Amino acid sequence: MGTGEILWNGLAAFLTLCIFSILYKDNPFYKLAEHLVVGVSAGYFAIILYYNSFIPKVWVPVVHEHKLYYLLPTVLGILMWTRFSRKRSWISRYPIAAYMGIGMGVAIPVAMQALILVPMNATMQPMGFTSMALFNNLLVAAGVLCALVYFFFSKEHTGVFGGLAKVGIWTLMVGFGAGFGLTVMGRVSLLIERFTFMRDYIQHLLGL
Repeated sequence: MGTGEILWNGLAAFLTLCIFSILYKDNPFYKLAEHLVVGVSAGYFAIILYYNSFIPKVWVPVVHEHKLYYLLPTVLGILMWTRFSRKRSWISRYPIAAYMGIGMGVAIPVAMQALILVPMNATMQPMGFTSMALFNNLLVAAGVLCALVYFFFSKEHTGVFGGLAKVGIWTLMVGFGAGFGLTVMGRVSLLIERFTFMRDYIQHLLGL
């Protein structure tokens, strides 16, 4: 490990300890690391947007290819900056409305495909010929049916209907628990990576 790498890893270790210091109490070291993360992220994404959006989608089409119709979304983007003006902030409503309308038009079919059609297709799979495939498909279909019954509020949840609704809420809790567990495990993996990094850096400094 060269001198430059040692210095950069030392900075990373210092910032890691700054973030962990919040476990004791709020302090200037934590605020320094927090502000540094926000500032570096903002600057990084600004440069990414400049080279990946402005240059290929505004500068090149308008200046080099003379596609002047690209000026329309460019002007709408510029008008969004009027939001920072007290007198002319109302102008920003028009590009925001256009952006929201186009965004919803693009997002709704994607969400319909990902959140409705794909789960429906997974629910309506053939029952299969093996006992395990039959059991899995029946379990998925029963879980979906019971979850839908739980959200049917036009009928009182009593009797057999109430039993199905209770199974539905247990199905939802299992799903939410699995999702939460997956999120926690992802964060724990990041924590383990930081501990491993700190251990390796300290061992290298001590020559172990």
